[in-house]
Amino acid sequence: MRLLEIRMWSSFWSWNRGVSFLAIEPVARGFACILRGAVYRIPSDSRQRNGFNRRFSLSDHIHQQSVPVALAGYRLDQALAQMFPEYSRSRLTQWLKSGEILVDGAQCKPRMRLAGGEDVRIAASMATEVAVLPQAVDIEVAYEDDDVLVLNKPAGLVVHPGAGNPDQTLQNGLLHRWPETAVLPRAGLIHRIDKETSGLLLVAKHLTAHTTLTRALAEREIHREYYAICHGVLTGGGTIDAPIGRHPRDRLKMAVRDAGRPAVTHYRVDTRFVAHTAVRVILETGRTHQIRVHFAHRKHALIGDPVYGGRLRIPPGNDVALAEALRGFRRQALHAQKLSFAHPTTGDETMVSAELPADLSSLRDALAANQQSLER
Repeated sequence: MRLLEIRMWSSFWSWNRGVSFLAIEPVARGFACILRGAVYRIPSDSRQRNGFNRRFSLSDHIHQQSVPVALAGYRLDQALAQMFPEYSRSRLTQWLKSGEILVDGAQCKPRMRLAGGEDVRIAASMATEVAVLPQAVDIEVAYEDDDVLVLNKPAGLVVHPGAGNPDQTLQNGLLHRWPETAVLPRAGLIHRIDKETSGLLLVAKHLTAHTTLTRALAEREIHREYYAICHGVLTGGGTIDAPIGRHPRDRLKMAVRDAGRPAVTHYRVDTRFVAHTAVRVILETGRTHQIRVHFAHRKHALIGDPVYGGRLRIPPGNDVALAEALRGFRRQALHAQKLSFAHPTTGDETMVSAELPADLSSLRDALAANQQSLER
């Protein structure tokens, strides 16, 4: 019979056969009952009989180390970050506060100073989130190994549930096809792109990879290149360094604002057309709607952008085919085309690319054909 080892709990109730105890993460610390050192073993078949797996399942992480003398004088949370780099500092702090990390058998505060030599034990369980349900969603895989996924998201697919989009999102599809990602924040998604933006997204398949990749993203070590088509003819490449924050009047929009968060976008010209420009864009930061906001701020909004693009603009002198293509393109002309990162396990540079989707490729072809017809 498989056994589940649990060290701490705050809620108790009786089961049908005899009296047993179920451990869950503390939800009311004011009256939580913390019993240090006690270990209860719960048969897995009993958990299933009593509906335990309908609430959540657990993934156990058990480690034991002595604090190196070199870390004497460090705060506990600082030392843990160095001793267990496979976990994020915020997760380690969470486990400290919930009592899933013990120092010399006792629960301690994150700010406690260490002398060196203390025994640290992690007996932590990660609850599977069940608010987002697994659902069959068509997902194109651009790259996969034991540690990471790179997905090619189509335009129109929402990345994760939110207001107005409760299900049938990419996250629902991840949980359906890769159920092991259920223990990770947002099913392992490292970053996101807008609903009507197509292209590549990076996903971690386990906790160690997730921690490594989220740190790499924060340190700007994950490189993302986009293909976009904007209004107007750009004379050359450049950098847009302008802070972005919530729009002061329209809370659904972002805007360049002095009080906003730093935002840096690099771009270079790919192709110039009669009245438009195809550009390659590299993000240094990752603010909401960053590329769309920055190009609109420079008066070169992306074709089709329903939020920042303004009214439909069809330049005079263009052929009928291009006019129809512009009228029919109802999303921002933006595609996350290339993604490169250091592999979380091997450290090898990993590069993935995705071809332009059919709608954006057709728009580019219509712009090129119009250019050629006017040059004859």
